[in-house]
Amino acid sequence: VQLQASGGGLVQAGGSLRLSCAVSGSIFSRNSVYWHRQAPGKQRDFVAVITPTGITNYRDSVKGRFTISRDNAKNTVYLQMNSLKPEDTAVYYCYVYFQGRDYWGQGTQVTVSS
Repeated sequence: VQLQASGGGLVQAGGSLRLSCAVSGSIFSRNSVYWHRQAPGKQRDFVAVITPTGITNYRDSVKGRFTISRDNAKNTVYLQMNSLKPEDTAVYYCYVYFQGRDYWGQGTQVTVSS
């Protein structure tokens, strides 16, 4: 199982970024995919999740600004981030739980300047 995250970068407050997470193998269609983030000196926190049937959930602080989606043909999950704030600055990780194990992508840095 491999997860490849991409799309991070430096953006001004109020700007947008789209993160991508490519998930290998046949697990994609049968598993929920999560985004988490970790700011310097802080714990890794849940950001958003999408189930195999497309049900989504978000942490309160990103509701209305972030949108998670999936493209089953490309085995890829996206996180569209709009109206970014400096407090969104973190390394963003995609994550899948499969057959009793945790699988994490390598992380992609998002930096929002004020």
